[in-house]
Amino acid sequence: MKLSDLLETTTPIRVTGWTQDKAKSPEIGSIHYRAQDVLPGGLFVAIKGLKADGHDFIDDALARGASAIVTEKPVVADSICIEVLNTRRVLAAMASRFYNNPSETLNIIGITGTNGKTTTAFLIESILSAAGFHVGVIGTINYRYSGKIFSNPMTTPESLDLQRILDDMGKDRITHVVMEVSSHALDLFRVDNCWMDVGVFTNFSQDHLDYHRDMAGYWMAKQRLFSEILKTGPKKERALAVLNCNDEKGKSLLEIFSGVSVTVGHSPDNLIRDKTFKTDLSGIKGEIITPQGLFHFESPLIGAYNLENILCAVGVGIAFKLPLDTIKNGIETMVSVPGRFERIPNESGKFVFVDYAHTPGALKNVLSALKSMARGRIICIFGCGGDRDREKRPQMGETAGYLCDLAVITSDNPRSEKPMEIIRQICIGTQKACRHHYNRSDLKKGFEKKGYVIEPDRKEAIHLGISAARAGDTVLVAGKGHENYQIVGNRIISFDDRLEAEKVLLN
Repeated sequence: MKLSDLLETTTPIRVTGWTQDKAKSPEIGSIHYRAQDVLPGGLFVAIKGLKADGHDFIDDALARGASAIVTEKPVVADSICIEVLNTRRVLAAMASRFYNNPSETLNIIGITGTNGKTTTAFLIESILSAAGFHVGVIGTINYRYSGKIFSNPMTTPESLDLQRILDDMGKDRITHVVMEVSSHALDLFRVDNCWMDVGVFTNFSQDHLDYHRDMAGYWMAKQRLFSEILKTGPKKERALAVLNCNDEKGKSLLEIFSGVSVTVGHSPDNLIRDKTFKTDLSGIKGEIITPQGLFHFESPLIGAYNLENILCAVGVGIAFKLPLDTIKNGIETMVSVPGRFERIPNESGKFVFVDYAHTPGALKNVLSALKSMARGRIICIFGCGGDRDREKRPQMGETAGYLCDLAVITSDNPRSEKPMEIIRQICIGTQKACRHHYNRSDLKKGFEKKGYVIEPDRKEAIHLGISAARAGDTVLVAGKGHENYQIVGNRIISFDDRLEAEKVLLN
């Protein structure tokens, strides 16, 4: 594509090394935001990352043959230099143009919220597939389409990668794309120029304050999906919002988003609501009222909070005017989500689950669901990630202390922090709710009194917690879910909560 075509997507502050004569516009064979990936004749866009600044690597990009660079500061170089106000916005716009605006012809469903994005995405995928559509998914666990599965290093890819994936999906005859949209992606303009048909809001609670600094900043990022993204591009007149109005923030989005909204929740003032429901360790059963009528459903998903995810998915089905039988079929055939309330089969009589719950809200939801259903005691094995939101550590500790009979406090992904310092911060909250401190040796014979124990080695903690359980007890291993690794220092080591739990249960 000619550079002049790409430049039509922005208004530069200045351009040097080229008179912007379209007749003399160079051909751009590729776009890059990592200098080490630059190919000869490519365009390098210098963006500021969380750990590094692309402006520091402009010389590397030029040495690799970049014919033009986009920057936020003046650069003197023997190449075309395009200075702009915000290189991230420009990267998103140019990437969309470079791949011929793939989101314009795809049906895009974007899901944002603190918790429930992945489960809701799986449900929507199942409903759309039941309708006969060819569906692609971009999310926390992976991105996938047409039977192909790819690892995804972040919930929402960088804008250039996102547009490339959408282009690939379109070429493979995908019709609908279900996409998890993180607060980072919204704040860093990754989904700009990704024109959506439906935006979904699941809920809002504390997370990512290491990045957003406070809840106000976090909320500003989340609401951008509805205040800006859905209101721009060729779909802005027909874009819809599906809002979980059980959450007060969902109600506030009704005012922020001026388009058509499909409200979901428990109260009668919602377009889509549950009439009756029952949840136990076998799943959720109930009836849902929609503008098209009422239908009964049975889902293997566990926990009342998953009913909200189901209602959001139904909202998307209604937004696309799908028959109720199709929506019902999609809900009931979605069996499980990897690492989300995932049951570890065993013959010991113990109920063992692995869940991704890594926020105070998510941990409370899962433990509250277990507490309402469990017949025996509840044991929770959990930690908190290093180099992440520190304020949530005592909150999660307090939640576990209140809702568990035994809290086993361990490491999650400590990264560069000392595991015992993270655990100390968790215990500040745990001790508010639960004063009795067990030693590891105390639990060899089980336990009777409500309490907590510290075991920084996650493998040993899983062994300790499951071994301390007796038949009829419920054990939750929380925080990592589907992840098959642990980040310790600068090392990524192989580790899967599910496999470790299976090993314990087989012995």
